[in-house]
Amino acid sequence: MKKGMTIALLCIAAICVKGQTPATDLAALAQIQQGMTSRRVSSYDKTGGNGDFLRIEKDEKKVVFDVKGVGIINHIWITMAPEPGALNRNDIIIRMYWDGKPEASVVAPIGPFFGQGWGESYEFSSLPLIAGPDRGKGLVSYFSMPFANGARIEIENQTGRAIDNFYYYVDYVAMDKLPPNSGRFHSWYNKQLAGSAGDGGENEWGILGKTGYNTTGKDNYVFADIKGKGHFVGVNYYVHCPTPVWYGEGDDMIYIDGAPSPTLHGTGTEDYFNTAFCPKNVFQHAYYGYPRVNNDMGWLGRTHLYRFHITDPLYFNKAFKFTIEHGHNNVLTLDLASVAYWYQHEATAVPPIPDKAARAPKPLINIGDFHRWRNEWRKSKGNDPQLWGN
Repeated sequence: MKKGMTIALLCIAAICVKGQTPATDLAALAQIQQGMTSRRVSSYDKTGGNGDFLRIEKDEKKVVFDVKGVGIINHIWITMAPEPGALNRNDIIIRMYWDGKPEASVVAPIGPFFGQGWGESYEFSSLPLIAGPDRGKGLVSYFSMPFANGARIEIENQTGRAIDNFYYYVDYVAMDKLPPNSGRFHSWYNKQLAGSAGDGGENEWGILGKTGYNTTGKDNYVFADIKGKGHFVGVNYYVHCPTPVWYGEGDDMIYIDGAPSPTLHGTGTEDYFNTAFCPKNVFQHAYYGYPRVNNDMGWLGRTHLYRFHITDPLYFNKAFKFTIEHGHNNVLTLDLASVAYWYQHEATAVPPIPDKAARAPKPLINIGDFHRWRNEWRKSKGNDPQLWGN
């Protein structure tokens, strides 16, 4: 028998003798758990009929999950009617509260939370979050959400009209006590029309002259600014670019435990999102991808990027600040939104999110706009019939 085969058989024998489980997800799935019971809260029709949904009126807050005791939410499914266009997912807010705390640890518009930007609807597939067929109608989370003293989920309707049909499941495991060191799930939405180009203009790629330097990260866009101990597990990033020039020269700069300069300093937006050289094609992986890309001139338009730190969480002990440049040296004006996801050692309030007016996406720029801008340039040059434009 060959030496390698002998070693492999000895390892298998050792596992069997010691009663160990191979370190794989599917092997762990075979293990019978003790002291756990599966539970569900859903919108099913309690009369036995087929009206398996809630109606949420304009400006109403509706508690859809309110459970006492100890448990872990392991699956959420939501769908709504009418569809986006008539019902803006950007103006439906989801909040989650853990352990009887009066302040929410999750606050985000329901669309961006589940990977649907700008009030649009499209398919999105990652390991923890999915917007399923048809065209992203089914919103799903597989994030693990532990609680030791109760959990509550609330939906607020800020759309200006009723949500006629709100269907949902929240599946969880009830138990006597949580596994040791169970963190609390947190998520926060940010939105900003980010622009700090100054007198040098939107000088990306040095088109307008010599490029500047960003040594402080002062004007960077912020994904998360966290106080406490935990680990960061991902972000959905929604970029609306008003120029055909590439939006992604901006570096990621991550400050851990109050460091004055970046602890982790990246080399470009697409690099943090595991891609390269200015992509603009749809690509979806369990951990990263581009489920929605601009299909206009150059990089003009809307792009959704995501990255989840499933096997590579970003750990912090006292504080964590995750920022990214909007264009190299923050020279581009970009309409940016994001939802960040992380775990902390205890349930903590997240900052307030922008209000409805501030969340409103900027309108798309089209061919007619470019033609009008060209017309103004021609007029400024006396409408010489020989004017070309370069």
